[in-house]
Amino acid sequence: MKTPYKDIYNTLKLNRFIVMTVIIGATIISVVALILVVRQHQQMLDHAFAISTQGQVIPLEVASQQENLEVEALSHLELFHRGFYGIDAVNYEHQLEKALWLGNSSVDGLYRQKKADGVYNRLLQYSLVQKVRSVTSTVDVQKEPYAFQTVTIFEINRGTITDVYELTTTGHLIHVERNFPRNTHGLLITDFFEKSLKKIENN
Repeated sequence: MKTPYKDIYNTLKLNRFIVMTVIIGATIISVVALILVVRQHQQMLDHAFAISTQGQVIPLEVASQQENLEVEALSHLELFHRGFYGIDAVNYEHQLEKALWLGNSSVDGLYRQKKADGVYNRLLQYSLVQKVRSVTSTVDVQKEPYAFQTVTIFEINRGTITDVYELTTTGHLIHVERNFPRNTHGLLITDFFEKSLKKIENN
């Protein structure tokens, strides 16, 4: 014989089953969502993103960024040293103007010192040609500011006489906003110092 109590009991059993099903389902969804969030967070730590010239989002691995930073730092240093030391009576103003955009007041101070010492006047007076043969740099990109040391081999042509010199410079690099075309690498030389200069005897 069917009683109202039996109907209530069955209804409560059904409600309990539904509640338990919802709780278990919600728990499973929460665990899965948590795993996905943790995985995505880990991927974000290992990757950065850049925007291409076409507007596409490009993932870059942190390791690749480190390599790219070293390449840009070396290129920045070569560009500066070739501009600052590869000068002649015709192009020196233009070359120095470009080089001064790549360094801070330490570079400007050295330029002013050289100017006061008459370096550029002698360049004009004797029509000297100062040509950079090679620029070799080492940069520590592990921590900003990035310490560097550069060895620049350059020659000074005095007509029939050519003297070759080895110049060692040191300093640091810091990040700044990129400035096209004046500072395309977005780096700035600080604490610039001419450590040593020696004449290389011709063989």
